[in-house]
Amino acid sequence: MGQADSKPMFAPADAEHPPRVMVIAEIGVNHDGDPNRAAQLIRAAAAVGADAVKFQLFHPDRLLSNEALLAGYQEGKANDAKSLLEKLTLSAEQLQPLREFAESCGVKFIVTPFSPDDVADLATLDVDAVKIASPDAVNTPLLDAAAALGKPMLISTGTCELDELDAAAQHTRVSRGALLQCVSSYPTPDQDAALGGMRALAYRFPGIAVGYSDHTAALDTGALAVAAGAQVLEKHLTHDRSAPGPDHAASVEPEGLRQYVAAVRRASGMLGPLNKTCTDLERDVQKISRQSVCVLTDLPAGHVLQRDDLTVKRPGTGIPAAELGPIVGRTLARPVDAGCLLRPSDLASP
Repeated sequence: MGQADSKPMFAPADAEHPPRVMVIAEIGVNHDGDPNRAAQLIRAAAAVGADAVKFQLFHPDRLLSNEALLAGYQEGKANDAKSLLEKLTLSAEQLQPLREFAESCGVKFIVTPFSPDDVADLATLDVDAVKIASPDAVNTPLLDAAAALGKPMLISTGTCELDELDAAAQHTRVSRGALLQCVSSYPTPDQDAALGGMRALAYRFPGIAVGYSDHTAALDTGALAVAAGAQVLEKHLTHDRSAPGPDHAASVEPEGLRQYVAAVRRASGMLGPLNKTCTDLERDVQKISRQSVCVLTDLPAGHVLQRDDLTVKRPGTGIPAAELGPIVGRTLARPVDAGCLLRPSDLASP
């Protein structure tokens, strides 16, 4: 799918086009280990206008040491980290038909691996992009392994200091991927959303696309992120926010994602191209509301114009107000009545 589609997954605004913002529905582990539930969420994401779906590929034994801990938001979901993750896994073999189903639904398929061995399993899936989770933005062995796939790399940056991201940024640049500002708190309070981090990333790593991995509860955060420069957005999707499991409560249901995507598309359209011009909608207003050079009294042919002879008035169909100064001292070729706009044809050749 990704190889056959020459259209970029995302693109910044330019002088002629608004930004093309990629919205990723992060299914993550909200399938609860059930491939059928995963397929339902893919279908839901496609139906509400998401551009891509994202899954996670991990094996608890590869990922967790004997000292692995539960995050605060995971506490109460299981007795320990390993038993929690064992219930949430989908193997590469189980992801393969889901990738094909995503293609049939018209959405791109992205996977987050958590170890070099997981990356090796990804090679058989032909994913459209590889996503690196925030804690692994500084995991050089994983970054190097993922880069070897030759796919765009999307790297979240939650928990990271700016000066820790040089290696991640280089992989992102080479793969034509994106760095995603992220706050690794589930859900993230509005006052801690830190959308401005995208600007810090863009300033530190010019030429690299930036985005936002959104863990807020709000449905308009994506639109605000677009205004702040996001080219990629990620939002967790679930079938039921009240379902048991570590991520459901910090996710949106399909109707929420529909509203989220609609707000993002509206924001992208409102942002528009990176230029400043008089739009076609404004041409009529420009004509009637700008001011032109106007004479104050009846003036005969041959009169040499003085500053006191002239003012500016609407409409903007005569000599522009900005040209009043150079007109002073010019000679009239014909009489002009008081209150009339001065035309170029009223002036004798200099």
